[in-house]
Amino acid sequence: MVAAPVSTVFLTANTLHLSPPRTASLLSAVLILCGAGTLLQSLGVWRIGARLPFVMLPGGAAAALFLQIAQDHGAATASGSVFLAALLLVAVLPLYARIVRLFPPLVMGVTVLLIGIAMVRVAAQLITGPEGHGQPRAVALAGLTVAATVGAYLLLRGVWRQTAVLIGMAVGALLAAVTGLGSFGSAAGSGFSLPALLPYGAPHFDVLAALPLLIFSLTALAEITGQTVLVGESVGHGADAARDVPRVGRADALVSVVGGLFGTSLMVTSAENIGIVRLTGVRSRFVTAGAGALLVVTGLLTPVSRAVAAIPSAVVGGSSLVVYAVIAVLGVDMLRRADLGRGADGSGAMVAALALAAGLLPLLSPGLYEGFPGWARTILGSGVVAGTLTAVALSALFRPWRSGEGTGEVVGAAGVREAG
Repeated sequence: MVAAPVSTVFLTANTLHLSPPRTASLLSAVLILCGAGTLLQSLGVWRIGARLPFVMLPGGAAAALFLQIAQDHGAATASGSVFLAALLLVAVLPLYARIVRLFPPLVMGVTVLLIGIAMVRVAAQLITGPEGHGQPRAVALAGLTVAATVGAYLLLRGVWRQTAVLIGMAVGALLAAVTGLGSFGSAAGSGFSLPALLPYGAPHFDVLAALPLLIFSLTALAEITGQTVLVGESVGHGADAARDVPRVGRADALVSVVGGLFGTSLMVTSAENIGIVRLTGVRSRFVTAGAGALLVVTGLLTPVSRAVAAIPSAVVGGSSLVVYAVIAVLGVDMLRRADLGRGADGSGAMVAALALAAGLLPLLSPGLYEGFPGWARTILGSGVVAGTLTAVALSALFRPWRSGEGTGEVVGAAGVREAG
């Protein structure tokens, strides 16, 4: 619960060049929202919240798209995109069963893989700086952070492996202090404080610029469906998808709208809940509610958020490389489970190949669409948007010649919305 907010906030702060106080404020906001969202999903209020042992976290994929929009169109537009995506999620919930069919594992695998690739490039800038010229000491510090993360993953077992990223970040920070490989920011502050409202100014609403997050909010329905059913089964009483999926989606959307006011990306109910519940055997939603309360208190503690915000960017870059490379690997795994060679015509492989080509072109050749109109550059110039739309269109085109595509496969694909 702590590793995902910390790594996501650091990546956001370094990409947007936020000062240490603003970084601390953003971290405080994310921790409070994670706690409030966890309480909402665990306990439920009216028809909002599933009343299942869920924890809410900032989605790694959603953060990647938020930063992509912020870099291309400004942070205020990225905040406006969060509002638009949350509202779209609420609007399509009554039609979620039909929306899910548009995003089988083949389409979602392409989307997640492209998000991971794009985000690794952004995470690398935390190490090299915006100009892309890395200092040997920064590269060394990031490498040591990755090594510490791998070591923690190898040595720890069970639920403790979930803390490998956080442990790697802590070891990297310690090495930076001892060896002088990295410099720390200011960690001043005491007592309790509330995060800053509208840190990027008034949100700017641009539907075309928001397309990456709008598409993500639709793909999120597939993940919500899968994890709600699986967690319901894990706690022993099953889940009524028609009742519980909209409740989970409403809670995600509500917390995301509030998060947009404080400069965060979309907040999502963590798919890691499935593994944690099955691994620990702890099925009580009141346990996750207690954890949510702890997150709220931690977010209000100014010294905690300011101290964490002071960690060198190279350390955060090393941790972020691990987190977002995992997202790319999850996309590969989804493509593997989609069985690309299925059917006599092998259409799955063709869909994936063309969608990946459309998505990788703007990443490998950024100036490819420079001569196109603005609206076309917004759509085609985003690898995630271009690749996902291509995958959706081709998957629908080939569907009459294929079999087995449906919500059943999507349910089995839960677990890729966030990898923090």
